This record gives sequence, structure tokens and C-alpha cells, in this order.
Amino acid sequence: MQALLHAIAQMASLPSEAQRLFHGRGGLFPGCEQWSLDAFPPVFVLTSFAPAGADQLAAVHEALARRLAEIAPGQALNWVYQCRAEGQLETRLMAGQVPEPHVVSEGGLRYLVHVLKGQNHGLFLDMAEGRRWLAEQVAAQPQPERLKVLNLFAYTCAFSVVALRAGAGQVINVDMSDGALATGRRNHVLNGLSSGASFLAHDIFNSWGKIGRAGPYPLIILDPPSYQKGSFVATKDYARLMRRLPDLLTPGGQVLLCLNTPKLGMAFLQDQMAELAPDLRFLRRLENPPAFADISGERALKVLVYQAPA
Repeated sequence: MQALLHAIAQMASLPSEAQRLFHGRGGLFPGCEQWSLDAFPPVFVLTSFAPAGADQLAAVHEALARRLAEIAPGQALNWVYQCRAEGQLETRLMAGQVPEPHVVSEGGLRYLVHVLKGQNHGLFLDMAEGRRWLAEQVAAQPQPERLKVLNLFAYTCAFSVVALRAGAGQVINVDMSDGALATGRRNHVLNGLSSGASFLAHDIFNSWGKIGRAGPYPLIILDPPSYQKGSFVATKDYARLMRRLPDLLTPGGQVLLCLNTPKLGMAFLQDQMAELAPDLRFLRRLENPPAFADISGERALKVLVYQAPA
């Protein structure tokens, strides 16, 4: 785990925004594939995808404490350990405390996170470039206040916050989880957004009626889980979404297709789109944040932009 300890020792300053600090999962640091380290200020979150020994955790604690004393003397060390090894899921506060509520920032916007419960913390750090792309698309519109965005699998609605702050007139957020959408509502309040967003706790596969009636949409965000038992399995369910896109998009409208699993490459999305929505044109793949560099682009997060014919 020397590469992880080295990354901690090289931290230039105390992180002020939510960000990844070490990405062993990318395969660029042999022997460190199990580790990732994130900053959700004022808390560090160490994640291991294999069981970690007490000596390894002690080494991380010592490295964090030493570096914090150097770059932020007097600052308390707060850090959480999460084990995501199969059959050994665990989350543990290792030092300090986690604020409640725990609010972090990214790009000048604020989001609630929960690093002590669940595997997902409320903000997907690897999707930062997707959020940046959306803000740019909204801001580039001649009349952004008339823009309507459909945010499917909205989770805690970070895309919605970004779109509305960039000037969009309306965002429809759809997710099966009432709890996630409740956090989404709070995220809008945190950012001074009192109008423009709607929240639909709905299984889209049960009925497309409400979604279809509110459309069509010039911008659609499609960011489903790759595998969520009883909810969504990419290998069988993504195609059901793709078939709907031509009817949901306005002429010239764009959709952001997201897929985060190392088991499926770009061809999984591109081949099915060519078959199921052939009129939609592939524009580009968004670059992932540099902190998420991967030895293989096929394993890394895939975020693709498609456009309907004008």
C-alpha cells in the first residue's frame, strides 16, 4: 500500500471540496488495487475492496495524522473506513467525528452526504465532468429559462442542482427511492433553489405515462446503477431505456448515457444504441476526472453523449 501512503504524504493542502485523492481501483498502482481515498471535507473516507488488516489501517492513520499536522496544524483528523469486500461490508469511524448534517461543496455548489451509512455517500465524485458538461449545455442555450431537463435515476439530484443553477427552467427528477429524493430536495434548498424542480418517486418501468406527458426534452440524463437487485440490471434493462429515447427527445436534443461497471465496455452502449435508437448520433465520450485515471478506458466510467436528429 506504499502508493496510497505516498499519495497522502504528497497532499499539497487540506482539501476544501469533495474529491478523490487516491484511485487504486484504476490499476495504475500495482498492489494497491483494493484502495481508494476520498475527501468529503472535513472527513477522509478510505475504502477497501478487500479485507484490511489492523496494521494497514494503523499505517493509514499515522500517514493522515502526520500530513495533517504538516499542512493544517491544529486541525482535527476525521476519517472513516469502509470495507466493501464481498460478505464483509463494514463502515467504521476511525478518528474524530462526522458533522451532522454533513455538507460538502463541488464547483461552488453544496450537497448533503452521509459517509457512515450505505455504500454510496450521496455524491458520485467520478461524475464531476458529467455535471460540468450539463452546466455548459444549459448555459449555452439562447433561452435557458425555457429549457426542460429529464433526470432519470436522479438519486440525490446533483444533476438537477447543477442544471437549475446554470439557468434551466425546469428539471424533472425521477427515482424509485423516496429517501434519495428527500435528500435531493434538501440539496436544492442548500443552493437557494426554491422552484423549477419536480421530484417523482416512480419506477419508470411500471409506467412511462407521466414522463412522456411532460416531454419531449432537449436534455436527458440517464445515470442508472449497473446492478441493483430488483430495480435495474444493465445487461437486460438498459435496452428498455434506449428504445424510449427517440420519443422522449426533442429534435436536436441530447442525452447523457452513463455506465459505471468494469464488466461492460463502450461497445455495450454503442452497439445497442445503433440497433435500438439508430437515428441518434454519437457525439463524444466525456473524459473522466484526472483523479479517476484508469489503466483501461473500457473498465472505467463510461459517459457518452448522443444527439437526436434536428
